[in-house]
Amino acid sequence: MRDRNAPLTAADLDALAWAKLDGLLPAIVQDADTGQVLMLGYMDRPALEATLASGFATFFSRSKGRLWQKGETSGNRLAVKAVLADCDEDALLVRAVPEGPTCHLGTTSCFGADGPSGAGFLGKLARIVHERAQAGPAESYTARLLAEGPQRIAQKVGEEGVELALAGAGRDAAGCAEEAADLLYHLTVLMEARGFGWDEVAKVLEERHK
Repeated sequence: MRDRNAPLTAADLDALAWAKLDGLLPAIVQDADTGQVLMLGYMDRPALEATLASGFATFFSRSKGRLWQKGETSGNRLAVKAVLADCDEDALLVRAVPEGPTCHLGTTSCFGADGPSGAGFLGKLARIVHERAQAGPAESYTARLLAEGPQRIAQKVGEEGVELALAGAGRDAAGCAEEAADLLYHLTVLMEARGFGWDEVAKVLEERHK
């Protein structure tokens, strides 16, 4: 029996309920870093096979009557990290990293113009920090911090931690939120410098919770 907690592989395709929708399965695409829902498409078996083989989301276009890889004309591909099936084996969840806006209207998601919010924004913040790391130190405070090295970044994390502690002792909720934001930004820069991310942090927390 297929492990339903594990991502799909080519060996799992026979177990999917292709007959329910005449050979098509709805495929929800979720940003692997932020959790934001990006789009809904449909996959037939060849589309899912192409997705798993290429590592980029490929769908069956009902209007064109053929396979199409997302971004084949725009360049805004979806780099797939995992494909999961639901409990009835008749719908797919595609966890992917977008290489540009997903919606044809130029927005991050087809479900509204806004980007990820709440805790999901931390994933976007990590992506922004990674992009800023490629800039010159004269152009970006983030790039300057990274150029100064982990020790300097760690010092900033310590300073911001102290400021948050002081805010917790004597400031209101808004003041605490401001200091917490400063700390999380500098922590994200430290994670970029040391080569780990929010996924690794979350896994540690999950293991501790168990």
